[in-house]
Amino acid sequence: MEKKNVIINLKNISVAFDGEPVLKDLNLYIRDGEFVTLLGPSGCGKTTTLRIIAGFQEPDAGEVIFEDKCINGVPAHERQVNTIFQRYALFPHLNVYDNVAFGLRLCKMPESDIKKKVEEMLELVDLKGFNRRSIDSLSGGQQQRIAIARALAVDPRVLLLDEPLGALDLKLRKDMQVELKNIQQRLGITFIYVTHDQEEALSMSDTIVVMDHGEIQHIGTPEDIYNEPANAFVADFIGESNILDGVMKKDFKIEFSGHVFDCVDKGFKEDELVDVVIRPEDVDITTVKDGMISGVVTNVTFKGVHYEIIVDVGGFKWMIQTTDYAKEGKKIGLIIKPDEIHVMKKSKYSGLYGDYSSFSDEMDYISDVNEILVEEEDEDEEIID
Repeated sequence: MEKKNVIINLKNISVAFDGEPVLKDLNLYIRDGEFVTLLGPSGCGKTTTLRIIAGFQEPDAGEVIFEDKCINGVPAHERQVNTIFQRYALFPHLNVYDNVAFGLRLCKMPESDIKKKVEEMLELVDLKGFNRRSIDSLSGGQQQRIAIARALAVDPRVLLLDEPLGALDLKLRKDMQVELKNIQQRLGITFIYVTHDQEEALSMSDTIVVMDHGEIQHIGTPEDIYNEPANAFVADFIGESNILDGVMKKDFKIEFSGHVFDCVDKGFKEDELVDVVIRPEDVDITTVKDGMISGVVTNVTFKGVHYEIIVDVGGFKWMIQTTDYAKEGKKIGLIIKPDEIHVMKKSKYSGLYGDYSSFSDEMDYISDVNEILVEEEDEDEEIID
């Protein structure tokens, strides 16, 4: 990532709560006009990072640089940033117009200018004519748009968004993803977005910052993060992945699952132990005779546009997503092309992810529910993510 037009630079940021490290010597720069998403599981430090940029939290160590000036100690209301939270914090006793105008009045803007600005913001979020509506009469999506209008009305250089779509239903959430990206592109200002939703991050971001346990694991474009993950954690967190133990025999030759495959990777030591990532959609199924390796189908789920097939290859359960059907109990062959194999160095995450022995839609659902319950518990106890 070329380091030009940097608006925010976090240098060696560390934070601990009750002696427990939350951010560990974090370094990150963000460019002007960029849509950056901080992505990771609950407790990874993404919201703490956002709060440090906003001025709600001071780091224990390190510097927050805004346009080449250190702003440590500068209170939140004096920073050129504004924040939108999952709970929109709109004023229920004020109508739509007065909610959007609130920050402008604090800035002592003339009422004639306020009127013009409010109309401009309501048109931007497609709520023209809603001036006199009460907040309680609006849907969740409309309230979210008002929160965006209010935050943007004061012309922040940077807009911070902390899980702003979490309270919306799935369809509205997807619609608002598109709307937020469009607004950011029209205004050309920097958006820093926090989420644990991988699809949301991939669909909206210019740059994704994947975090775990207070450390950055990977920074890159959505394509980089998905196709060239830095380690097993990133590969597993961003979409589905088959992650296998491999041996790099030499440049462009990798051994795993009892077979030596051609690949496009190089620069490893001869016979170096590595992790191998293969996305489920990148595996083709065929006959045992024509396959590079073979296995037995243990589960088949129809997903509408494709089948999700679990295949046991020598005791390792692969996930395959394909439009071709294979019935449960059938032995099939698998074909993997060289450019569909991604080789990674071993890391502290090696061996923790990648096998689908216990995978089921029910377990996936339970995992999602547990994530939501953890977040709600964190909010109730005011624990900072």
